[in-house]
Amino acid sequence: MNSFTLTALTGAVIGLGVFLLVRALAPGKKSVVASVAEIDALRARAAAHPPGAGGPAAEAGRFGSARARIGARVADLYVRQGWEQRSLRSDLDLLERGWENFLATKVLLGAAGLFFGPFLFSIVWLIGFGSSPLIPLWLALIFAALFFMLPDLEVRRDAAAKRRDLRRVVGAYLDLVAMNLAGGRGLPEALKAASEVGDGWALRRIRDTLADARITGHSQWHALGQLGTRLGVDELKDLSASLALVADDGAKVRSSLASRAETMRHRELAEIEGSAGEKSQSMLVAQLMLCAGFLVFLIYPAAMRVFQI
Repeated sequence: MNSFTLTALTGAVIGLGVFLLVRALAPGKKSVVASVAEIDALRARAAAHPPGAGGPAAEAGRFGSARARIGARVADLYVRQGWEQRSLRSDLDLLERGWENFLATKVLLGAAGLFFGPFLFSIVWLIGFGSSPLIPLWLALIFAALFFMLPDLEVRRDAAAKRRDLRRVVGAYLDLVAMNLAGGRGLPEALKAASEVGDGWALRRIRDTLADARITGHSQWHALGQLGTRLGVDELKDLSASLALVADDGAKVRSSLASRAETMRHRELAEIEGSAGEKSQSMLVAQLMLCAGFLVFLIYPAAMRVFQI
């Protein structure tokens, strides 16, 4: 392949990338659903950062302001394209991170990957390896895609760990609610009193949800179900459904909560035992490999002398 073909192919790939970028960022004809979603996004943004309140962009300086603008533009692009990303938004809500800041981080890391790939190629080229002009292009694209996906992997990992902690807290919270019901309190008072036992982030989220439900006039179990839907925790949604069915009967509520808490404890115990079993198996494999290496180390000199190699 001569230099003219390589140059033409490189120019074609770059031109295709620029065309796709312009096509994605250029405002096209909006549908009714996209227009309504954009209005809702703007309303939520205005409620989160009211005029004169001085949002985080005003406090973080020039870099924070530029990052906020990038995040807002990328968020608008997601709205226009109809990319909801519900699972990812649920993870961000669980981690209490902003959607626009997350998108800005992805874009900035992707841009850094575009420069990191050719920089890495330049170091390899100075050593004396590689001479094709397509190598830095492919490295730039690969590292840009890799860096763009790194925040997603981090959020998924942190959200999974935090969701496990939330499930454990919900199991203990159900026991506390059942104890309060056994003490003669009503269901709303029991839910509120059980959420005020600790100051952890999980109980704080439950406590804030119950307080918002009292202000807005919704039932507390309905608010807990919405919280479970927003955070992706099925236990809270199941709790909301069961409380809605037996909310008027204190004895049924108490027995239902006790049985549900016991089920959650058994499930958590099974998960812990399964995790311990996996770690034991991995340790056994590591020990077998270590023993095999030690045997090879012992047998190798004798085998070399017997076969006279």
